[in-house]
Amino acid sequence: MLDINPGLILWTVITFLIVLAILRFAAWKPLVGALTAREDKIRASLQDAQEAQQQARALLEENRKQLALAEEQSQRILKEGRAMAERLKTEILEKADASARHAITQAQEEIQREKEAALIQLRSEVADLAILAAGKILDANLDTAKQRALVDAVIRDINKG
Repeated sequence: MLDINPGLILWTVITFLIVLAILRFAAWKPLVGALTAREDKIRASLQDAQEAQQQARALLEENRKQLALAEEQSQRILKEGRAMAERLKTEILEKADASARHAITQAQEEIQREKEAALIQLRSEVADLAILAAGKILDANLDTAKQRALVDAVIRDINKG
């Protein structure tokens, strides 16, 4: 079954120690060095990730501030635009009102001139009719200038009274 062979055990232990020594000098240091380098690389990556996360948070906060500032500016611009529109509306209404008042004043002045012209023409025609009627009634041979002066005097007296 199992036989214990002390010579084989001894050579197996010696071979194992030789392989272990060779591995220690040949492979152990590079393995430990590689593991240490990997550990350092992972630490550096974690630290870089933390720094990147902090930078991202800072950028996010800065973006939020800029967004709030942009929102504030847009509200201010809208407010100014509304105020300007209201001023323009008021100016336009004032100009339209002034223009309408001016047009009404001109129309009233024109009506007054037309009325005065119509009254002058009416007086002239009434005077002519009165002269004609008076001339026929009186059958007098007064000259036309005297008749007109007489009728104008009578009309003035009538307007005063």
